[in-house]
Amino acid sequence: MAERFKALIVDKHEADFRVSVNELTLQDLPEADVLIKVAYSSINYKDGLASTPDGKIVRSYPFVPGIDLTGTVVASSDPRFQEGDEVIATSYEIGVSHYGGYSEYARIPGDWIVPLPEGLSLKEAMVYGTAGLTAALSIQRLEDNGVTPEKGKVLVTGATGGVGSLAVSMLAKLGYKVVASTGKESEHEFLHKLGASEVVTREDVHNGKIKALDKQLWAAAVDPVGGETLAAILSKITYGGSVAVSGLTGGGNVPTSVFPFILRGVNLLGIDSVYCPMEIRKRVWDRMATDLKPENLLQSIQKEITLEELPEHLPILLKAQARGRILVKM
Repeated sequence: MAERFKALIVDKHEADFRVSVNELTLQDLPEADVLIKVAYSSINYKDGLASTPDGKIVRSYPFVPGIDLTGTVVASSDPRFQEGDEVIATSYEIGVSHYGGYSEYARIPGDWIVPLPEGLSLKEAMVYGTAGLTAALSIQRLEDNGVTPEKGKVLVTGATGGVGSLAVSMLAKLGYKVVASTGKESEHEFLHKLGASEVVTREDVHNGKIKALDKQLWAAAVDPVGGETLAAILSKITYGGSVAVSGLTGGGNVPTSVFPFILRGVNLLGIDSVYCPMEIRKRVWDRMATDLKPENLLQSIQKEITLEELPEHLPILLKAQARGRILVKM
């Protein structure tokens, strides 16, 4: 085990804010049960915010961001994990108040760790990462509320992003007719390759006007956008359908009415991948290694970068320039 290793550090002193790759020692890591040699991390929206001085994600400085990681256990005081175990760690306080995945080594509480399911490599698990977990949780909740391929089309908004692109692939694998929504005309071919049977524009979903009830178009939706887009979606869901919402890139206010809920029995399902109970988390990860795993999973990778390349790539998601997932190989 190396005495010193590299990590991405964000630091802030009054008006001075820096993002740089520096060396740390094991003593610099926070106390926790399990020491992991990190194989992969990824770039998520929260990570982009953590790389800005006013992102309101990092709670104290200096700090190592990165809300997810995969790797191999090198030391553990938790009897559930042994040296050599391959593991996944996402969400909870990782990359927010607890040093995260942008480091060659990470020390993580055992209660936050999922054993790598059979059928997934460490790289594949990080193609999923927090985004894949969120997409899979969305699909699980939709199915728990009665959504099946026979019920009709499923809309996916923000379809070129991490959550959206993986939701498209997973739903297609399950046999759903997926309608992918994007503002990027150049990405239609990409979405069809992921499994979308139809690609529509953002304006097709929300044209600036929101009706209390609109024409019924979709049996369900996976929505990481929120805001007015979510309000428009709710008005167009078929009777008894459901919408799984997991994000707010379109805003936190949803100007809807009660009519979709009381006249069409529509279900609005909140998806939380941060504090999701471990029992559910493990079950969903097992599905991501089996029936939810698309054959084209690796096509969701936009690019694979090194730790040194990370500072220049972190702003990409904040500028809505992402297509699929960006992996960070340690």
